This record gives sequence, C-alpha cells and structure tokens, in this order.
Amino acid sequence: MGACVRRNLAYTTALLMAVSLSACLQGAGQDDPIRLSGHTMGTDYMVKIPGIPVGLGREDLHARIKEILERINGRMSTYEEDSELSLFNNNHTPDWVDVSAETALVVQEALRISRLTGGAFDITVGPLVNLWGFGPAPQQGQLPGKDAIRAAMTTVGYHRLHLRDSPPALRKDQPAIQIDLSAIAKGYAVDAVAEYLDSVQVSSYLVEIGGELRAKGEKAERVPWKVAVERPVPEGRRVLRTLFLRNSAMATSGDYRNFFEKDGQRFSHTINPRTGKPITHNLASVTVLSASCMEADAWTTGLLVLGPEDGYELATREKLPALFVTRGANGFEQQATAEVDRFLES
Repeated sequence: MGACVRRNLAYTTALLMAVSLSACLQGAGQDDPIRLSGHTMGTDYMVKIPGIPVGLGREDLHARIKEILERINGRMSTYEEDSELSLFNNNHTPDWVDVSAETALVVQEALRISRLTGGAFDITVGPLVNLWGFGPAPQQGQLPGKDAIRAAMTTVGYHRLHLRDSPPALRKDQPAIQIDLSAIAKGYAVDAVAEYLDSVQVSSYLVEIGGELRAKGEKAERVPWKVAVERPVPEGRRVLRTLFLRNSAMATSGDYRNFFEKDGQRFSHTINPRTGKPITHNLASVTVLSASCMEADAWTTGLLVLGPEDGYELATREKLPALFVTRGANGFEQQATAEVDRFLES
C-alpha cells in the first residue's frame, strides 16, 4: 500500500497485504445462487451465479475460472520463483524486463493511483514492510532505527519504476527495487473473472477474492446483491454497514488485524512509504466502490495511508464512493462521500 495493508496473503511478500476484508456476503436460503469456490493468491475465492447459461456446464465454467486465477497468480505472485514479477525482482540491472500485457496493465494502474495519492500507494514499499516485521518472516516487536529506515527508503519509490507499453516491459532505476502487487492484483483477478463471465453471457454474478468483490445484475428478481462492510475489530466478524451492489465493485482495507504493541504503543502493519513508518492516525478502514475492482483495491490502500482528513478530501475531489471508519472517543465513527448514497438502498 503505498503503504502496506497486510492482507495475510501468502501470495505476496511484502508490499502490503491488506487485511482483506471486509465484505461479508449476506443471505442464505433456498433460493441461494450456485456457488463455486476455491483457493487462490493465498486466500479464498467465491463466485455466485443464479444459474448456468444453457450449453455451459458447471464444471467447465469452474475449470475456466481456475485457469484464469492460476494464470494471474503465475504472472504476479512474489512466491513463485518463475513468475514474471519474481523474474523482474531478481533482475539487478537497469535493463528492460519483458512482461505480459496483463502484468503491464496492473502496474500501469498501480502507478496511476500512486501519482494520484502522492505516493501513499506504492507497490515498491516491500522493504519497509519487512523492516517493521510484517513481511513473509514476521519478526514483530523490534523497532528499527532511523538509519535502517533511511536505508530501506533508498529502495522504495514508485517513481523509480518504469513501464514500457510496446512491447510491454518493466525497468527499475535501482537494482534492489522490488515490486509487490498484492494490494491490487486481487482486485484485477476479480475483474478478470467477471469479464470472463460476461463473455459467456452470465447476466448476474458476484465474484469475491479475499474480500474484494464485483457484482453484476441481481441475486434474484428485483433483489440486489447485498454485502456488509465489516466492523473494524480484530476479534470476530461483525457487520458495520450494509451496501447494495449492482454492476459495481467494492474493496476495503483496514489496519485492525495485523499490528503489534510495544511499550504501550500500537504499531500498524500499514506503512506510510513517504515516512517509512506505520501510520499513526485513527482511520481504521476504508471501503471504496468502483466499476473496477482493481481500481477500488488500490484506492483503499492509498486512502487508508493518507488518513481521515487527507484521504476524505482526495476521495471527495475524485468523486469516489468511499466510506471511512475512524476510531473515536465514543466508538467507531463513519464518514462517507456523497457518492456512497446510491449504494445504500436496494
């Protein structure tokens, strides 16, 4: 995350990992849609559709979805040594490294959100995440010194990363730079599955990967897809607010499931790449709605790093449907941009 919102994804190493979240699907009963599920990117996925189109078998549909997810993970995983991302990260030269158009598209969107958030979202933040003990080999409780933070920051910075469109390739200014797409790749994967469903004429669906989701149509006649934003507490899962989705995507990032305390101070896994330190404000979670889950996924991290004032100001300026949940003296307080209103009624 331009910070890091650790998502508990075995899928990524460092750059964030957002606590995935926050959208719990609601509703159960006789008329529940067909449910296809599995494991991907270090988390779980689920696809709900009211019915299978004529001429398309359930197993064939699910097999194709799994192929899409395996392809994306095989390109963007930091855990697979031969993934495009790993090959780039392990390249210690300033030369261009060829990548697929798909990986280039995700990096392009990541760089766009980085620019819009002034670097609050940054896919090169991994070294800082590791330094604070939130990487793949957690060592929480030891506070890094100023010199260590300063040294790590020399290998962080989205402006040190370059993208070429044709043929698609990546290049870095500093050999030690590493990129991690975990704060945006899940959203992209949701979009990719949704677009496949569109291509085979599935007129209504809900696609979810690790809490990031995208919906189309209705769950049943005149019944929209109903989801709940999670209450940002580390224990259990409770509903904070219900939203209704039609032809839109939703993602949430929060700081409430991955942190440590030392000497009475709380250190969040959400790292501000501009300071090299965990965020200290009282913003607990951010939910963003968009036509693209990839976009929503990245925005939530950037806004969470920016905090309740700057984040809300930017979301308002960009006309983003965004819900901010802060810790107040009397409990959680909610602040939503005007664009959220259209998601409040069925």
